[in-house]
Amino acid sequence: MQDSLISQLRETAAFIQKNYSQRPQVGIVLGSGLGNLSSEIEIEKEVPYKDIPHFPVSTVAGHIGKLVFGKLGGKMVMAMSGRFHYYEGYSLQQVIFPIRLMKLLGIEALLISNAAGGMNRSFKVGDLMAIVDHISLFVPNPLVGKNIDELGTRFPDMSEPYNKQLVAKAKSIAANLGINLKEGIYAGVTGPTFETRAEYKLLHIAGADAVGMSTVQEVIAAAHAGMKVFAMSVITDIGIREEENTITHEEVLQAAADAEPKLTAIFKGLIAEL
Repeated sequence: MQDSLISQLRETAAFIQKNYSQRPQVGIVLGSGLGNLSSEIEIEKEVPYKDIPHFPVSTVAGHIGKLVFGKLGGKMVMAMSGRFHYYEGYSLQQVIFPIRLMKLLGIEALLISNAAGGMNRSFKVGDLMAIVDHISLFVPNPLVGKNIDELGTRFPDMSEPYNKQLVAKAKSIAANLGINLKEGIYAGVTGPTFETRAEYKLLHIAGADAVGMSTVQEVIAAAHAGMKVFAMSVITDIGIREEENTITHEEVLQAAADAEPKLTAIFKGLIAEL
């Protein structure tokens, strides 16, 4: 199983290198409603997921489903326009396959975005939050099973899954742009249901400022592979509030789209400084 996974990764990497000769320096994962960042890239090559060997295909509204190669902030980048979620029915190995592919292609820095529900009472819809740590106890760990030594150690350290230097740089860039970039802890859950009121309260008591259905498994895979990670959440809804409220995916996408120009500006500035 693990031998076949490595073989698949190598075959996929060879396919990418055959279609795009440049070596990407930075990997980018674009979350729900945040795919338009790819329009800022000086695109040199686009490859639909359906054309890539062993690659899953995104099924969620707001996720375009292609790899984008080109320049952003003066660096060669590889962007995932559409990610894979556990709740779509993908295996954990499929969810983290693109992250491991990035490592095989030589990428050392990974930037991730997501749409998240806010639980910190000081947050409001449209805020941006730099993730400084996460709680992944509510989702299965993607490293369960025989370790692949070529990808990383059996017991990877998770004391700094989000690179502190990148967080500091992002805060400085945001301040110069006049953007109020929050910091916080992200809780990962499986979805696809939005959280109950009691679950929001539990996650907040556990120490989380925001909650979402992605990111933590990708970050675990990146940490396993020794990659530097910066991740940012767009607060697209507020989970803890007194009045009666419901949350729809359409509202999440709209809030993400409204906040996207600020996220794009920070990502571009950060990539330029890598």
